Amino acid sequence: MGHAHDPVLLVEDDIAIATVIIAALEDEGFAIAHCTGIAARDKLLAKRRFAVMLTDVILEDGDGLASLSAVRERAPDMPVIVLSAQNTLDTAVRASESDAFEYFPKPFDLDELVHAVRQAAGARSPSAEDTSAAIPGEGERMPLVGRSPAMQGVYRMITRVLRNDLTVLVTGESGTGKELVAEAIHELGNRRTGPFVAVNTAAIPADLVESELFGHEKGAFTGAIAQAIGKFEQANGGTLFLDEIGDMPAEAQTRLLRALQSGRIRRVGGRQEIAVNVRIIAATNRDLTPMIAAGTFREDLFYRLNVVPIVLPPLRERREDIAALAQHFLVLAAEDGLPRRVLTTDAIERLEARSWRGNVRELRNVVYRLALMAREERIDAEVVCDIIGPDIAPASVPQDAGQGGFGGALSAWLAAESPPPGALYHRALAAFERPLIEYALGRTGGNQLRAAQLLGINRNTLRKRIGELGLEPERFSPS
Repeated sequence: MGHAHDPVLLVEDDIAIATVIIAALEDEGFAIAHCTGIAARDKLLAKRRFAVMLTDVILEDGDGLASLSAVRERAPDMPVIVLSAQNTLDTAVRASESDAFEYFPKPFDLDELVHAVRQAAGARSPSAEDTSAAIPGEGERMPLVGRSPAMQGVYRMITRVLRNDLTVLVTGESGTGKELVAEAIHELGNRRTGPFVAVNTAAIPADLVESELFGHEKGAFTGAIAQAIGKFEQANGGTLFLDEIGDMPAEAQTRLLRALQSGRIRRVGGRQEIAVNVRIIAATNRDLTPMIAAGTFREDLFYRLNVVPIVLPPLRERREDIAALAQHFLVLAAEDGLPRRVLTTDAIERLEARSWRGNVRELRNVVYRLALMAREERIDAEVVCDIIGPDIAPASVPQDAGQGGFGGALSAWLAAESPPPGALYHRALAAFERPLIEYALGRTGGNQLRAAQLLGINRNTLRKRIGELGLEPERFSPS
């Protein structure tokens, strides 16, 4: 275990980033040893002990993650913090599986990095439990696509639940890919050899939800002509994904809560209790908070489900991922038998400018339609407009918002967006908050401390909201 007087080893070949990290850690009283590659790293590790090691992934002479086994041999208890500009789900998973103490996608928050180093300097590296299972390599396809800051946060949350069975609640608008998150947690986690069973509670008639989840005995109700095994039993030993949990009827909510508390279920019309070993991942596109206040969703069930919350951003908050997603869907379309197509730069820019109310699902459908309908291999902006038509996005509200000021702007936004029931308050707040924070960052050149002072809020609150809204403060800094 590293001691406070042991130095920190930084393995980073980007000198600008290394300089900033070294300055920040030295301000905290840490001594730093810096090198730029794997060979130099191993020489330093052979000479002395280090309290913590920070390493980039892509180094001048190899992969900093792939070569960590050599580090473990020399310093089995030294915590390792991984830094990466790759920012894919695969990189986050590889960092987690390497028993990294923490993983920071670039660009990272320097204060958070320093805090992690302080924690790591006083902590023993996590024990290597269940690292033998195969994890997809760099070349294998990951279920989620995108490297935006908003998605990096999702990837980090996914990696934290892979080696445990904590219940996860995935929230996000319709079409953002909530089931893909559930599948990723199952396929990459320790239940990958068990079944993955998905059930959309909104698609089942209210009077059949309980039977669908828990099964029924013969004769339990009219039409129950034989015994039926429910989704809980089907998912035994694996993962049960409950989609659109906000639409679950009250009686089914009560029975679900009982099953989660006891780990046992009873079929409809049955007397025997059946033990089930199931990992629950729930999802909803509704804001459950007002539903709890209104009494339509059980508060105790919400707390049972919301152990690990994962918030999926809408596509309009991760526009930098649209190009990669579109290319990904072109490949899938070709695999599904559609003609192989190429999107030009101006076509991608046209796609990036659209509003995407249907999120990633809508983008996938649009790309498939383009692949099917385009006459030429190359799809340009003109073809995009011809095939999918003009965007149905709301007309932008003038800055003076007409005669009504804020009220006029809000009315125009409500008419254009028409948020679903239960989401109105929070969606409106987020829509107001984003331009407000962008204004403050613009006025202060991206300086978060000064922006927080300008807004009159705590710096940590501002940093949290910047992360949740997927904003990039560095784009406001003077070039």
